[in-house]
Amino acid sequence: MTIAEILRRKGTQVISVGPRDGAAAIARILAEHRIGAALVRDETGAVLGIVSERDFVRALAEGGEALLGMEARQLMTQVLHTVTPRTSVVEALGMMTDRRVRHLPVLAEDGSLAGMVSIGDLVKHRIVEIEHEAEELRSYVAQAG
Repeated sequence: MTIAEILRRKGTQVISVGPRDGAAAIARILAEHRIGAALVRDETGAVLGIVSERDFVRALAEGGEALLGMEARQLMTQVLHTVTPRTSVVEALGMMTDRRVRHLPVLAEDGSLAGMVSIGDLVKHRIVEIEHEAEELRSYVAQAG
């Protein structure tokens, strides 16, 4: 199974914030959409980084209440780990584990943003896939027995 198939099921909408959006506004957006991260994009739509719950925790630990005066451009992680629609789910899960990230922007062949997947999206898929395989094995054993 590939990332393209995950995006077909979940959709390609990506919640984004601007580089000058404040921490409180970003927190409201994350809470409203019940998500753990948002891409930071400029006015042309170019991806500048990602701001996640972990970025908020780091900023709070380092600067305390100063977090409330920070903007996305100060909070965001600039180094993005990305996948393509052709990346396998297993490969994407491995990337997340190795790089300790929970969200992967999906870039199309031309470099444009095609969506974003979370670890929850991928784990949900793997559980369904494993349950399906187990049911097929049970059916096979019942027919063979």
